Amino acid sequence: MPNLNVAVIAPEGYAKDLGKKGTSSDITFYNVKRDDVTVTFIEPSRYPEKLPSLFFAVSMSDWAILVINEINPALGECILMLDQAGLKDGVIILHNYISPEEIAPLIRGTVAEHYEIIDEEMGRLREKFLEEAEKTRGRQREPGEKFTGSVPIDHYFDVKGIGPVILGGVARGCIRKHETLHILPTKKTAQIRSIQVHDDDAEVACTGERVGLAMKGIDTEDLDRGYVLSTDSSLISSSVINGRAELVRYWPSPLKEEMVIHIGHWLQFIPSRVAFVDNSGDWKKPEITLRSDKDLVYYPGEKALLHYLEGGKLRIVGSIRIS
Repeated sequence: MPNLNVAVIAPEGYAKDLGKKGTSSDITFYNVKRDDVTVTFIEPSRYPEKLPSLFFAVSMSDWAILVINEINPALGECILMLDQAGLKDGVIILHNYISPEEIAPLIRGTVAEHYEIIDEEMGRLREKFLEEAEKTRGRQREPGEKFTGSVPIDHYFDVKGIGPVILGGVARGCIRKHETLHILPTKKTAQIRSIQVHDDDAEVACTGERVGLAMKGIDTEDLDRGYVLSTDSSLISSSVINGRAELVRYWPSPLKEEMVIHIGHWLQFIPSRVAFVDNSGDWKKPEITLRSDKDLVYYPGEKALLHYLEGGKLRIVGSIRIS
């Protein structure tokens, strides 16, 4: 099923005219469907109060809609988040007579520099993203693709008569009905009782598709947001993270040992402490070791984002390529 996930960085409720409201917490989902083509619009409902809300919306998405009402520190933070996440595809909508010339210095050198500035017309905007979703047809299931897959959890709950239901998006590979999945970072496993992809029953779900999974062999008390359901043995779960960081250009000073940094990856946003830092050479590209009380689940070589919640107007530190 062709699907596109779109981060909507805009005033709360902006996406209500783009799709039907679905699950809502610190992130809110709006869904639109035409035949078998679906688009999920994701709003960071608790931003700017809660930075993880913005991170989760962006990290789950393939495209972005950036609505600019005013030029302020929150706009700069949103642009940095989009840039650090590498969200290369997007559109910009300008309000309050803000001109492209006014925002040009802010987006220069970031992914947003290449976003198309468009007029605000909800019908055309919805149509555009349905067309972009259609372009993904066939990409989810590559010929000969192995049936291993990973699904980070964003919501979970009990349904009477069914049991635990997990909501998430397939981050990589494919999962299928009746498979037994490892629930990382725990040692537990659970079996998929049934799969729904945008409310339609399915035997298989693949990369980019948003799923509801009815599970057996697990209780909701054993789950948490950010846990990853997977059949892929190459996934790593560790509380010690090593790699080379790359700090944003605005970051004012070198990282120091004992700093508390939140590491964001998929639906994980984990506080960690800088246990080691080598600032020799370019201090904006240090080798670091992070330690946390909770395991981070990741594939070797993946990129994660670094956040400093005590940073005031600058809470995005940069990124780390995990070795």
